[in-house]
Amino acid sequence: MICGKIAAGKSTLAARLASAPATVLLSEDRWMSCLYKDELKSVADYVRYSARLRNAIGGHIEALLKAGMSVVLDFPANTVANRQWMRTIFSGAGADHRLHFLDATDEICRERLRQRNAAGTHAFVVSDAEFDEITRHFAPPARRECFETVVYRET
Repeated sequence: MICGKIAAGKSTLAARLASAPATVLLSEDRWMSCLYKDELKSVADYVRYSARLRNAIGGHIEALLKAGMSVVLDFPANTVANRQWMRTIFSGAGADHRLHFLDATDEICRERLRQRNAAGTHAFVVSDAEFDEITRHFAPPARRECFETVVYRET
């Protein structure tokens, strides 16, 4: 599981982690762009369609874990609710977990976001206003959540 603001480097880290043997990468951005790209016009659309995707894919992720696969879940673990959803999956599978937290400043993320938008290399373009709206909901993992956490700090 990976936690970090938009453009903190979650997908880059996910790709690196997924290079391990017997590991599969599941990317929310990839699924969302394939299934809902034309319907995603606002943050509210993202919230609705990502909930639909999580509903559909949770059982599949649990089955992969039960089969002994490692799963790199490139879905944002950026809210307590999203992390609780992820916990139900690995707990249901009886699997170990690791939460990778990319602790990057807003300034770093904004600069990377602008570069990513300009390069056209990402499935979605995110405006500064959308960054602000989404970041308002960001909640870094708390000790009381009891995740095995790996922290990457960037300032």
